[in-house]
Amino acid sequence: MSHAMEEWGIEEDKMGMTTVSGTVKLMKDKQNLIGISIGGGAPLCPCLYIVQVFDNTPAAKDGSLAAGDEIVAVNSKSVKGLSKVQLAKTIQSIKGEVRINFNKLHADPKQGKTLDIVLKKIKHRIVEQMDSSTADALGLSRAILCNDVLIKRLQEMEQIGGVYLGLIVHIKKLLKSYFNLCKTHRAFGDIFGEIGVRDPNFNGGEAFGKFSEAHRNFEKSGFTLMTTLKPMLNDLNTYLNKAIPDTKMTIRRYADTKFEYLSFCLKVKEMDDEEYSYAALQEPLYRVETGNYEYRLVLRCRQDARERFAKLRKDVMEKLELLDNKHVQDIVHQLQRFVAAISKYHDDCQASMKQADVFPVEVDLSSATFEYDKKDRFHDPEYEETLE
Repeated sequence: MSHAMEEWGIEEDKMGMTTVSGTVKLMKDKQNLIGISIGGGAPLCPCLYIVQVFDNTPAAKDGSLAAGDEIVAVNSKSVKGLSKVQLAKTIQSIKGEVRINFNKLHADPKQGKTLDIVLKKIKHRIVEQMDSSTADALGLSRAILCNDVLIKRLQEMEQIGGVYLGLIVHIKKLLKSYFNLCKTHRAFGDIFGEIGVRDPNFNGGEAFGKFSEAHRNFEKSGFTLMTTLKPMLNDLNTYLNKAIPDTKMTIRRYADTKFEYLSFCLKVKEMDDEEYSYAALQEPLYRVETGNYEYRLVLRCRQDARERFAKLRKDVMEKLELLDNKHVQDIVHQLQRFVAAISKYHDDCQASMKQADVFPVEVDLSSATFEYDKKDRFHDPEYEETLE
């Protein structure tokens, strides 16, 4: 217990949190480090605790120690009463393996997500969308990782989605146009066929028969084109309505975790500033004199948020890479498919037309020659049924 605590009779205030003792053996790295930073200690705080566990270090790879845990002994020697500098030198003086006795801090992460953290998250969301001059004019500090390129990808997702939506709308209009064109070709084919049957001139009848067959081939080519284009709608819809929204949701989860991590970073800085101010004035700060458990809780929450942030960032990077590859490959494939289908349709129509090169045709168009049924003989189901 610190001198101030002994003098005032203040006990540790764990704020309802519990601690469980443990021991870990860590082999130092080539730089003679185990990979932790230390806070607390004499003369103001009765506890020496871990502020941060650094990535890719012996402590991080082992996983036993976490931010907020109290260090009580090193190689079975108590560190009570030491300052954080003295503890750091003690650990540094040991070569090879270090055995650390610690009290593991068990706390509900929800306890650290106070209204203050929620408000800080809102602030970060606002600042994220601003340029530096606007943020400065409004008195909003710009935290690290602002203008994150991954967040900006949300706008790119919207643009890519717009491209796919435009393609879908265009293909639907094109399908409807070709459907109507097929109906027209069939109608002409039926009319020319009937003219050919009724024409008393053999050559004229044969010519109209060929011309009728050509128009029916136009209709067949048109429906072949439609059956080629229709599956494109399903492929484009899958990308637009599944792949893009799923990636955007992952980015939003990542952004939310990032803002939470930044909020805890800012909270830690504010608490550090508060502690330095009280120390400069040589005034007691209750949370520090009673073990600084509130601060240690925030440190733990910051570490947990950082781990979630790093994992989600990795997930987002992987998804974006996959989506980019799929977008490039898919859009090229779909456009090639589209152009090939249109080209084949026109080539087939041209081939059919060459076979029906029967002009000029002599026709007797006297009113007594033909009689037509006035009812609509070319009725087809509605266009929408063809898309089912």
